[in-house]
Amino acid sequence: MDLKNIISQASSKLLMGDGGNPAVYPNTEIIINIIDKLKIALFPEYWGGISESELPHVQLQSLLADIYRELTREIRTVLPENDVSQKLIEGLADIQQLLYKDAQAGFEGDPAARSVDEVILTYPGFFAVFVYRIAHFLFLENVPFIPRIMSEHAHSITGIDIHPGAKIGEYFFIDHGTGVVIGETSVIGNRVKLYQGVTLGALSTRSGQKLAGKKRHPTIEDNVIIYSGASILGGDTVIGEGAVIGGNAFIVKSIPAKMIVRIINPELQYNEDGQVKIHELTQPGV
Repeated sequence: MDLKNIISQASSKLLMGDGGNPAVYPNTEIIINIIDKLKIALFPEYWGGISESELPHVQLQSLLADIYRELTREIRTVLPENDVSQKLIEGLADIQQLLYKDAQAGFEGDPAARSVDEVILTYPGFFAVFVYRIAHFLFLENVPFIPRIMSEHAHSITGIDIHPGAKIGEYFFIDHGTGVVIGETSVIGNRVKLYQGVTLGALSTRSGQKLAGKKRHPTIEDNVIIYSGASILGGDTVIGEGAVIGGNAFIVKSIPAKMIVRIINPELQYNEDGQVKIHELTQPGV
């Protein structure tokens, strides 16, 4: 068999995928492009794309029409009969209001923030939450693949991994953000603040798909602060309203409201001139 036929047969087999039929899935690059257009649609004054030489509402209408067409085409590769794109366009104003609240929480929660504008323009935590809010909408509409493509795009840029199935309330703020993981069945209330490296995870995944659809991740009630490196695991674990979880805490059981949880002062050991010195670390304010 000549090389041309070998290549032809190989390409045919590869295109068939595992199921014996040609595999057609949403295009990742197009989904990322849709995210970029949604950024402009929701925050044109921050992320550009609207020319001062043309009427803003005319440009925005054109942009929304592009988003509708592109998203509809991608969704229909996996969900042929649906009106999800229309629902998303109709719901964008509500999502925008949620995001303004998230940005306000970022400004109020970070003394280093100079303005709400700075949070929207520059904070990786805000970008991750922006993508989450869009992906979560599509997740609730049972759209396959696309919500995860969106969330993994945000993950790759920010280091923040928010599953689109998580339920997150208003005024949500992730400070710094790198290494944050929020699992699929996590439930987060209003005015919750997370620092870098926080994990809201499951206790064990040994049972694999037997656990699909079950509550595996914790519930975080309103006004909770979770400091860097803390891990909170398990579907039955509830962090009560107003609790504060100190850095590097490892929690697998519920914490009552208003409780402050921290690791008892760890120690640093210094070797100096042949002598060992112990210094106890403290966590002021936690």
